[in-house]
Amino acid sequence: MKIKFIAQSLTAIGLIAMTGLAQAQTADRVYVIDQRAEVARSGTGLCWRTGFWTPAAAANDPAGCACDKDLLPKEKCEPKAAATAAPVAKAVTISSKELFDYSKSVLKPEGKAAIDREVFAKLKDVGPIKQVLVTGHTDRLGSQQYNQKLSEKRAEVVKGYLVSKGMPADKIETMGAGKTQPATGVPKCADTLPKKKLVECLAPHRRVTIEVSAEPKK
Repeated sequence: MKIKFIAQSLTAIGLIAMTGLAQAQTADRVYVIDQRAEVARSGTGLCWRTGFWTPAAAANDPAGCACDKDLLPKEKCEPKAAATAAPVAKAVTISSKELFDYSKSVLKPEGKAAIDREVFAKLKDVGPIKQVLVTGHTDRLGSQQYNQKLSEKRAEVVKGYLVSKGMPADKIETMGAGKTQPATGVPKCADTLPKKKLVECLAPHRRVTIEVSAEPKK
């Protein structure tokens, strides 16, 4: 009788415990939930599973990653890296004929208007400036040394105007390419042309490029 009484007591205790767990269990959970609304664990820390547990069901359980991370898809349990929007890139080429008189580096009113139109007007839809590269180019007439200095000076003059209009100076780099990067896709100009016509023909090579990288506008 005594042994039977003890067995009945243990059974009763087990039923009470399981009843408490069942009261906290919801139909969409595949882990046993205790009265604290937490997943019940074994003495070694393993989560108790219900008879409805499958890897697919565990992936949809709020405790799935905490209990069975190694069994679930990697993308399910590892937080996704925050997506970063790619910088907005804008590049414009402005003819030196608009910017400067031939062989000069004084910015003309038409040049300022061209920069306002081609650069600043197009930056209204972007966020903060990340980097700006201003590159001066010349035609092939004259020595490399002369053209190099002229292209550098023109790039600096354009930078000065950009800064005067509010563009951050520390974001702007300048470079002179001299006559080393002739424009592509333009008519060829024979050296046998009269000087005035040759100068006119080579006009597309005399240019300033302005490349802007900016944050996307939020």
